[in-house]
Amino acid sequence: MTREGEREIVKVEKPSGGEGYILKEALLGAEELGAHCKMFSKVTLPPHSELGHHEHHGETETYYILSGEGIYEDNGTKIPAKPGDVFFCKDGDGHGIRNDGEEDVVFAALILKK
Repeated sequence: MTREGEREIVKVEKPSGGEGYILKEALLGAEELGAHCKMFSKVTLPPHSELGHHEHHGETETYYILSGEGIYEDNGTKIPAKPGDVFFCKDGDGHGIRNDGEEDVVFAALILKK
C-alpha cells in the first residue's frame, strides 16, 4: 500500500512528441504489476500540454478521466474527454490526448500486455 504524497512523480517533457509535459505517478511498482500489467499510473496533463499520438503493439491502454476536460485522439478521430469517460486503445491502434483548457486533465492509465 502507498498513500498520496508518498509515490514518486516523474515529469516527462514532450511525451510521445507532444507539447509541454506530463506528470506521471506510478500507482504500482514493478513487483506489484505482475507479468501482464506494464503500467498503472495517475497522469496529470497541465493546460496547453499534449501526450502525442502513439501506437500500442502487443499491449492495450485504457485511460479513465478523473478530472478536467480535454480532447482524446483515437486513430485520428478527436473526441471530447470529460470526467468519468473511459477510452480504450486496442493492440495495433494509436491514440493521444490534449489539454486545451485552463485546468489540469488528470487520468488513470493502464497498459496491459497481450
